[in-house]
Amino acid sequence: MAHAIEAAGLVKNYPGDVRALDGLSIAVGQGEILGLLGPNGAGKSTTVKILTTLIRPDAGTAAVAGHDVLRRPDRVRRVIGVVSQKSGADPEASGRDNLVLQGRLYGLSGTRARARAAELLARFGLEDAATRPVKTYSGGMQRRLDVALGLVHRPQVLFLDEPTTGLDPEARASMWAEIARLAGDDALAILLTTHYLDEADRLAQRLAIVDNGRVVVTGTPDDLKGELHGDAVHIEWQEAPPEPLVREALGRLPGVNEIVLDGRRLSARTGDGASAVPAVLAALDQAGVPAAAATVARPSLDDVYLRYAGRRIADTEPATAGGAR
Repeated sequence: MAHAIEAAGLVKNYPGDVRALDGLSIAVGQGEILGLLGPNGAGKSTTVKILTTLIRPDAGTAAVAGHDVLRRPDRVRRVIGVVSQKSGADPEASGRDNLVLQGRLYGLSGTRARARAAELLARFGLEDAATRPVKTYSGGMQRRLDVALGLVHRPQVLFLDEPTTGLDPEARASMWAEIARLAGDDALAILLTTHYLDEADRLAQRLAIVDNGRVVVTGTPDDLKGELHGDAVHIEWQEAPPEPLVREALGRLPGVNEIVLDGRRLSARTGDGASAVPAVLAALDQAGVPAAAATVARPSLDDVYLRYAGRRIADTEPATAGGAR
């Protein structure tokens, strides 16, 4: 599979000793959706900014559709579509006028820009709202328009940076269906950044899990989850227990491994979670650190992230310096 996006060893530093990227490398094939999965501040947005020529890396190389992002940024910009976290549409203009203007900016004639706008309005279910100001659109309608704007010039590569943040479940499901069609029917290479586990699991053919500016593991969602044999056992306490007591208590139990204690919560792996939980709870009681709750689950992407990053995505604090990363 030819790579529509290739990046190797990307490094980016921001003022205040913030290293947003620390040697990040990824590759995306044509017609493939690669999901960059990680918490806010992991480096996902910085990666997109470099690949879309908005900022320059401090080190490393990157090419999009065969064009070097540093040597030929003009060519890169002509073959990509970008849907950023914040809408780029003019809220005072209509949806149709936004699309026509985007087409004209990319060199389409007035006739071709209007025809392309009409095509995209129909495709994204915005025909009835075509003449309304964008500021009157719902959140889901605005995001559909944002994607349409990124497609006006028929790009080869599409960047979707947290495309469903703030959408309600129905709007998210609609956006997911459209993203899947873009990769399938239109054979677009799509780089999707998200911190939603269900979104990554549903859409991405491959995942690159990002933590602290580097890729910690890559693979298909099923393969990554399949590496975690057995069940996940999750334990919670009202207050964080002494770690030595917990580890000593559970270390004596056969078949309980990959123990990760993070404050008030513990995760471990075992071949049969339902059988292991009573023994785990009894061992904790005997050690004087009784649990408040216990659950058993099949492996999830959150468990994958926990295994490779040592903490859960939801527990990772967003960056406070250098902006969103």
